[in-house]
Amino acid sequence: MIALLKGTVAHRTAGSIVLMTSGGVGYDVRVSVKDLTALPEGTTVTLMTYLKVSDSALDLYGFTESSDRAFFELLLTVKGVGPKGALNILGLGSLDQIQEAIGRGDAAYLRSVPGLGKKTADRLVVELKSKVGSVQASAQMQQTGVSGDVVGALVSMGYSEQDAFAAVQHAYVEGASVEDVLKQSLQFLSSK
Repeated sequence: MIALLKGTVAHRTAGSIVLMTSGGVGYDVRVSVKDLTALPEGTTVTLMTYLKVSDSALDLYGFTESSDRAFFELLLTVKGVGPKGALNILGLGSLDQIQEAIGRGDAAYLRSVPGLGKKTADRLVVELKSKVGSVQASAQMQQTGVSGDVVGALVSMGYSEQDAFAAVQHAYVEGASVEDVLKQSLQFLSSK
């Protein structure tokens, strides 16, 4: 498998670049809209790649960030999402924006991707919400001591980590005390 390529952008098309390596080989690499705009001709770049092997072709997909490639591979685990669709999803915006939309269950945001229908967008949210939501929430909770303390307290009370994160996200207000956030979180959880 081709996992990484380093070279110079020799040519750009609507959805791909030709990456010329130092060995004189030019690879046609499909990239997201975000990466395409960041890679003008003549730019030297290192791309993490994903090789899609099929009966009729070998398609190479490239990413300037390893986190984009990892998320691309996660998107491919959802039935109905192929490499082209996953690349189009990555073109929606920043990785954080896409993960936040999935984490909050915003299938409408994903339906703005060309070729991604309602059923596939809904399936994508359902299948990835817990994976993406807990990663996003965990990163946000680590930023403040109060939120982390409340999540820990809720988990020790028997709530799942995911439910605790969701409750604290709902209840947290800048400057609030642990007791206030805990009280609001418990009210949120009891109303579910």
